[in-house]
Amino acid sequence: MMKKLQKLGKALMLPVAALPICGILMGLGYAIAPGVMGVPGAATSGALYNIGFLLIKAGGALIDNMAWLFVIGVAVGLADDKDGTSALAGLVSWLMMTNLLSTGVVTTLMPAIADDPVKTLAFDKIQNVFIAIIAGIIGSACYNRFKNAKLPDWLAFFSGKRCVAIVTGLVSIVVSVVLLFVWPIIFGALVSVGEAIIGMDGIGAGIYAFLNRLLIPTGLHHALNNVFWFDTIGLGDLSHYWAGDVTGQNGVTWSLGMYMSGFFPCMMFGVFGAALAMIKTAKNKKAAIGLVLSAAICAFICGVTEPFEFGFMFLCFPLYIVYAALYGIFTVITYYVGFRAGFCFSAGATDLVFSSFLPAANNTLMIIPLGIAAFVVFYLVFYFAITKFNLKTPGREDEEADFAEADKNATLANNDYTAIAATVLEGLGGKDNIASLDNCITRLRMEVKDGTLVNEKKIKSAGVAGVMRPSQTAVQVIIGTKVQFVADEMAKML
Repeated sequence: MMKKLQKLGKALMLPVAALPICGILMGLGYAIAPGVMGVPGAATSGALYNIGFLLIKAGGALIDNMAWLFVIGVAVGLADDKDGTSALAGLVSWLMMTNLLSTGVVTTLMPAIADDPVKTLAFDKIQNVFIAIIAGIIGSACYNRFKNAKLPDWLAFFSGKRCVAIVTGLVSIVVSVVLLFVWPIIFGALVSVGEAIIGMDGIGAGIYAFLNRLLIPTGLHHALNNVFWFDTIGLGDLSHYWAGDVTGQNGVTWSLGMYMSGFFPCMMFGVFGAALAMIKTAKNKKAAIGLVLSAAICAFICGVTEPFEFGFMFLCFPLYIVYAALYGIFTVITYYVGFRAGFCFSAGATDLVFSSFLPAANNTLMIIPLGIAAFVVFYLVFYFAITKFNLKTPGREDEEADFAEADKNATLANNDYTAIAATVLEGLGGKDNIASLDNCITRLRMEVKDGTLVNEKKIKSAGVAGVMRPSQTAVQVIIGTKVQFVADEMAKML
């Protein structure tokens, strides 16, 4: 099970890599044009406003459609040969499920749902990352299973890859029927949980923050957000905060901002501490820096944490639970020290600055000691957990676990990638002996059908840096940073 989750985590690296740039663009945009998010007194026209508006829309193009990125990334990443047909299948599944489970379709099939605000809200939020990941898994699974399917002569046109989308569509209908009944039950249960912890003051706020982060992979955090942030049951921490209200006015009976404040030290500083721990413990530091550092910058500026979270939540879910728990702890702390801030977009530096001018803001400078504490605690907890339990965070995945110094400096004897691929393939026993082909940053990673046919001497004659045999059927060929070119040539031969 853990191996499958790690494979999914690796597949998620593709869409995650596209997110930091859009988060940074949006952060800069909001800094230049705060009027876009309705900051009182901020300009809503002019050259700077237009530039900021343009940056926000450019970044939002990906953030607002993040689910589409995950559909395609997961579908391609989990396909045996990374073929684009798998991405098409994933997209077919996504479009079909989100359409069949849209509020308009569901209320037509089951009119009674229209009278239930919680169930209606559940289907209003159906276009989320969780459904996207399911669609990607369905698309890749159908591709892997049916890409070589042979149909009768009169249906021969639809044989092979052409039948993948058809099968995917049928499977997606079945899954949609299941979700039609399951999704609103789960969503409604979380709304009930949210309502139950409202009266628990700071402890309740901490439980909410913990559940908010914990549910990010499923998209069900929207259920809790609508209870605490918006006025769906008479609360509305976010909406009242940005309306300029204060505790004791306009129906605000709680400490306004308490359900948002705790996210600031965690997103701005805690993520940086956790990222540093991942980099320090990574065997492949270049890979870790490339992913988590840019994600941490993104989180600090505008509070977009998904690039960081999706980078390790499936690789190492136990650590993600700890990460969510730290959010809960710091939310309780911020409640009792009286730090109050709010966000319109998310808990980054941009929202912190502009929310500090609103009436409900309090003890804004407390972000400095809270932030330092969050940085240190996140760093120490992550460093201890990763090293103590050998957790598979970015740069420490299975394919990098034995990432030796030789890999970093590995080079090919020549740049004739076709000849190298041909020699390696011959040394592996020929294309008929290859069960699967993949590559990481510096290595070809193959599964062979018959390990006795592998000729390591022949493989090394291609000029590669080395050969490793993790098991009887697993073969790793150390190529160096140009491994992708050799892998592409070998894929053509296969």
